[in-house]
Amino acid sequence: MRSLRTPTATAVLAMTVATLIGVSAVAAGASRPAGEHRRGGRVLRVGEWRGRRGGFDTIQDAVDAARPGDWILIAPGDYHERADYTGHQVSADKAGAGVLIRTPGIHLRGLDRNRVVVDGTKPGSKQCDPAPAAQDFGPADGSGRGAGRNGIEVFEVDGVTVENLTVCNFLDGAKGGGNQIWFNGGDGSGQTHIGAFRGAYLSATSTYFDTSKSPRAEYGIFASNSHGPGVLAHTYASNMADSSYYVGACPDCNTLVTDAHAQNSALGYSGTNAGGHLVIERSEWDHNKTGISTNSQNNDDAPSPQSGACPGSPGRSCTFFRNNWIHDNNNPNVPQSGTAGLGPVGTGIVVAGGRFDTITQNRFDRNGAWGVLLVPFPDSGTPPPVAHCEGGQQQPGLCYYDDWGNEVSANRFRGNGFFGNPTNGDGGDISGLHDPGNCWHGNLDPTGFTGAPGDLQATHGVCGVANQGADLGSELTAQVICDTEVFGPCPDAPGKHYPRATSVVLRPMTRQRSMPEVCEGVPDDAWC
Repeated sequence: MRSLRTPTATAVLAMTVATLIGVSAVAAGASRPAGEHRRGGRVLRVGEWRGRRGGFDTIQDAVDAARPGDWILIAPGDYHERADYTGHQVSADKAGAGVLIRTPGIHLRGLDRNRVVVDGTKPGSKQCDPAPAAQDFGPADGSGRGAGRNGIEVFEVDGVTVENLTVCNFLDGAKGGGNQIWFNGGDGSGQTHIGAFRGAYLSATSTYFDTSKSPRAEYGIFASNSHGPGVLAHTYASNMADSSYYVGACPDCNTLVTDAHAQNSALGYSGTNAGGHLVIERSEWDHNKTGISTNSQNNDDAPSPQSGACPGSPGRSCTFFRNNWIHDNNNPNVPQSGTAGLGPVGTGIVVAGGRFDTITQNRFDRNGAWGVLLVPFPDSGTPPPVAHCEGGQQQPGLCYYDDWGNEVSANRFRGNGFFGNPTNGDGGDISGLHDPGNCWHGNLDPTGFTGAPGDLQATHGVCGVANQGADLGSELTAQVICDTEVFGPCPDAPGKHYPRATSVVLRPMTRQRSMPEVCEGVPDDAWC
């Protein structure tokens, strides 16, 4: 039978182009040659640029004054934004944000990606100060802990763009938080309340982590509960305890992540219950514990499961992980928290309880355990009221999500599986019998493709037919359990040697490519 990839690649490419055009039109005006300005909308200026002062000293003041269609330009500076201390929060039981956007269609743009910094540390601290005394854990919540803080949060409004700036050191607390840049379409609601959004030329990082305390930076660039079209382009994130990038709680995400770079996080990318039209492409994922993880989970990112099936065409895949470079994800000494800490060290991509995802035309280099790993996900967490084990099997004490219908094709592998434990190699597949099952074909390794169980590309080479992978009593399952330590410590022993954390080492901030024409699309103004 034909490959799942063949009938959907053209459709997904068309969706990618439509997404880029749609978001440009809705959120940033039609594309124009460099230097040409867009008419309409006011320009609100923050700080001082080339000897000319703007009308606002804080970003939040400009956001509060903005109307749909307005532009907010931000001059270089270290902005210790504290809107959460002045009542800017979406509800009393959730962490607030340094900058909270609740006006649709506004365009927030820094004039220099590396020198416009939205800084979560206390006012008066140096830029992204790593000192414990400089950290701001949010307004007191009455329990002796800070409430936690988000950085820039776009809450349930369409057509917002955030571009060309850096966000750092926003930490979690008693009421959540820890998200550096968040397009929040209704966290915990089980519904999608955001349509079009765009983030571009963004950096997100943290210089602080303390293993003895709970506050930590959780997510770098985060999009949840959105039906798109959404774009995250030309971005960088590092040092996150959960994931550098997150897309979740969207059965049909209609989102493109392109030219991303994720480093030194528990997960480079996490996609819980994210599927439908979703493309993760042309990006680099390295020196994380796990490069990419997409999973089904019975949690507040409802509804489950994670499924890349095209809406209305349940046998076809519209979720693509393609043309990425996924290498050297062997680092246990990263910040970690929650279930993200269960990511298998040394793994390029893991699909945990996901279905109908296409992994194609990527490069997998030097991931010590497995290049690609397809596994079930037994979620034993206590579900919130919004979650009902949709798509899973309710069992005593857990919701069990099996994996099927995934395609791993035309990828290049080199130097994976060097931890040397049984089953470590290019690919691994644990799954029950399903129609269709997972399929593996056309993958190349110069020394020969290695897979478990057996020769995956011979036994699982045809897509769209019934099959199964290794069972729960297999050596591959034992190795995955040992690597993740999901049921407790797995002592180092011959045949069970996986790197374990010794101390958290944060990656220093590095200069990233800024937007080439910061005035492109902006109405004529004193700064543009």
